[in-house]
Amino acid sequence: MPYVHISLNIYFMNIVETAIANGSFTTLVAAVTAAELVETLNGEGPFTVFAPLDTAFGALPEGTVASLILPENKTQLQGILTYHVVAGKVMSTDLSDGMVATTVNGAVLTIHLTDGKVFVNDAEVVMADVATDNGVIHVISKVLLPA
Repeated sequence: MPYVHISLNIYFMNIVETAIANGSFTTLVAAVTAAELVETLNGEGPFTVFAPLDTAFGALPEGTVASLILPENKTQLQGILTYHVVAGKVMSTDLSDGMVATTVNGAVLTIHLTDGKVFVNDAEVVMADVATDNGVIHVISKVLLPA
């Protein structure tokens, strides 16, 4: 039998590439681009991103997203988006009820485990542990707004 070489190079995409490829994060990607955070989230990391779906952005009051992506609101948008990011790679198995995590913007998120579901503040994690080459994405049902 001839020798066959099979390469097992596994390649993950980074956080932004993963969000783009998924197709359910077009608003998040547009916001990250408007906030000039693409290069940061393409960085080495690792990062944990709690990524709201497009439907989560759609649930915000009408005109909110359009207003936030205006250049004059870039600082506010950056604050909101960095509230969804924690430095380091936090997998779902690392989470516990009442756990707090400091976000990149310095504010704190609280993890709740209720009836077999995971919540970040009041946003439900609808898909956990999406691996990327520079961290992990946990998909959430709502946009998190800092206090």
